[in-house]
Amino acid sequence: MDTELPLPSNPLPVTETPPVVETPPVETFSPAGPEAPAVLPFEEKPSVIKRFLPIVLILIVLAVVLVAVSKILLPNASKVGKSTLTYWGLWEPYGAMAGVIADFEKANPDIKINYVYNSPTEYRERLSSAFAQNKGPDIFRYHNTWVPMFKNELSPVPVSVMDNATFESTFYPVAARDLKIGNNYVGIPLEIDGLGMYINEDLFTTAGKTPPTTWDELRKTASELTTPAQRSRGQIQIAGAALGRTENIDHWSDILAAMMLQNGADLNKPIGQLAEDALTYFTLFSQSDLVWDETLSSSTQQFILGKLAIYFGPSWEAFTIKQANPNLNFKILPIPQLADTNVTWASYWVEGVSKKSPSQEAAWKFVKYLSNKETMQKLYKTESDLRLFGEPYSRRELGDSLKDSNYVGAFVQQAQAAKSGYLSSDTHDNGINDKIIKYFEDAVNAVNFGKSGAKQALETTSQGVSQVLSQYGVSASVVR
Repeated sequence: MDTELPLPSNPLPVTETPPVVETPPVETFSPAGPEAPAVLPFEEKPSVIKRFLPIVLILIVLAVVLVAVSKILLPNASKVGKSTLTYWGLWEPYGAMAGVIADFEKANPDIKINYVYNSPTEYRERLSSAFAQNKGPDIFRYHNTWVPMFKNELSPVPVSVMDNATFESTFYPVAARDLKIGNNYVGIPLEIDGLGMYINEDLFTTAGKTPPTTWDELRKTASELTTPAQRSRGQIQIAGAALGRTENIDHWSDILAAMMLQNGADLNKPIGQLAEDALTYFTLFSQSDLVWDETLSSSTQQFILGKLAIYFGPSWEAFTIKQANPNLNFKILPIPQLADTNVTWASYWVEGVSKKSPSQEAAWKFVKYLSNKETMQKLYKTESDLRLFGEPYSRRELGDSLKDSNYVGAFVQQAQAAKSGYLSSDTHDNGINDKIIKYFEDAVNAVNFGKSGAKQALETTSQGVSQVLSQYGVSASVVR
């Protein structure tokens, strides 16, 4: 065993050298055994530097490795906080969104937006499938009626983005009714749309008629504008109004829904006198008034051809009509009302954030930016440069700037009084809307074909609607 030999603290005084006395060798015990090395004298013991030299060398090597690694990693350190967000859009091509996306990315260099323009065909199914495979987008557009179908995928709007009071004061009341789960809102609308009354101004001017504001006025006006006056099925040359049927009237389900809501019927439980009266009234235009019949082409096509005086549709149908017939002279007005009522129809699209997104905070930051007043105004201008007009504003404060527009004025004028339901046409959802629309279609056809009266037809419809609502976890007692 190596031990340090103690130095004498006090040197002995010098004396005479004593005589040498021979003594026998003494065996000493060593824990290392008899072969243990002899104890080195102090002056031959290794120095402290020599003892720790291997450790020092190891530390130097580690330091060199760390420096090398840091040179590789440091250039990418700023990328650690970067988020690339996939945004599934609908209706708006990339050209419409490019400007606002570029502005956002410039102000937020740590966030990149990957915008994916989708076709509406089977969009809802693709979206559902992507979420089921954990491959869904971070941000996605969905219809206001799709909340039950995506309730498990929708991230709630953070308070830091918009609290409930701000949401309710910013957007129209229908959005507050449609987009809430529990105490949380689950989407932010960038537009409002629904149902407008398109009128052929030349036909009205020639006949000396003024646009109707009530359904009684509309029925009378439609009859007077239909030619020939003594008409029969298959003989209508100019139709007064496209009402009463399902097979050739675009957006008939929205029209019937608006009539029922104005009459006080419950779309989730469409039974009783109020629902029956609305259904009966809708079918009168084909059954007895003969202002429309099954022999005509689609209502949109008839209006494009100048052979329909009154047509009902959402704002975007104006693109179709104007493109097909640029010379057609028409305007869009609010839909008629019953006496002492003010109820209109809403069908619009919303931006949501996926609950499964790893970048929800960044995603909501972008959605908040899209819903800002200035961003909406820029987006509307960009859209208007690409086509006839932009999407009607969802923010109440911007409504006045559009109220006099020939194309979108009617929709913002009606937005405050709008209600919605699961009868929205052209959502292409193959889900809650399309399934419920099919039951109402059967009811209209049953009356038109004389298979049953309105009461019996709606009893069957109500049972079917209840089953669909149950499938998507919606209580029939919930009035939208």
